[in-house]
Amino acid sequence: MSKEYAKKLRHLQIELVKMQRHVIAKGQKLLIILEGRDTAGKDGTIKRITEHLSPRDIRIMALSKPSDVEVTQWYFQRYVSHLPAAGEIVLFNRSWYNRAGVEHVMGFCSEGEYQEFLRDVPVFEGMLAQGGITILKYYLDIDKKEQKKRIDARRKDPLKQWKISPIDEKALHHFDDYTAARDKMLRQTDSAAAPWIVVRADDKKAARLALIADMISRVDYHDAAKHEADEQIVSRFNEDCFKNGILAK
Repeated sequence: MSKEYAKKLRHLQIELVKMQRHVIAKGQKLLIILEGRDTAGKDGTIKRITEHLSPRDIRIMALSKPSDVEVTQWYFQRYVSHLPAAGEIVLFNRSWYNRAGVEHVMGFCSEGEYQEFLRDVPVFEGMLAQGGITILKYYLDIDKKEQKKRIDARRKDPLKQWKISPIDEKALHHFDDYTAARDKMLRQTDSAAAPWIVVRADDKKAARLALIADMISRVDYHDAAKHEADEQIVSRFNEDCFKNGILAK
């Protein structure tokens, strides 16, 4: 870890502590969704976000595949019980957007279920926002070359082999399919109530710093220090993101 990176990360983590104290004191409800390509760095980013925060007031949710009973339920039902209460921050390491990504690409849901999800999710998130939940949605993206490099590294590292699944092994083969699914998801599920923020994560450390800086800028808390996110790495989603290199092709 370079001294410069460690210094910047420490300053941002101090701001995260201040932000959490504000969320607790004001009874706010903060939901942070991290989506992205396989190996894009979601786990590492979450680790740095939560590292120095109060574990009693923050939860990380990474749900496994639905049970036989959950498959029969309303799609969003199993996620609702994990939403933040007053004074809580909840991070979803992947979320209901599984349906727009891996489930759609790998054929784990029907075309009808996929289209229904794309129609329903903006309404669902609008209801959450009306109920007082602040929603921050981040999509971490990397190019195909970087994804291959990281998957190969995981295969060789005995401490990271738990991260490799059969789905991950197929990620490179379906890279273009995931790109198409990403583009449609971002376009159809971005909203004022729950906007998408996209992060170019080929440089893991730079992406972590930019994402955290963006996050704290979106919560109005007392005694906030200014930390500007790198606009070449993180951006509020818009059509320009497909042209300016923020999103991989």
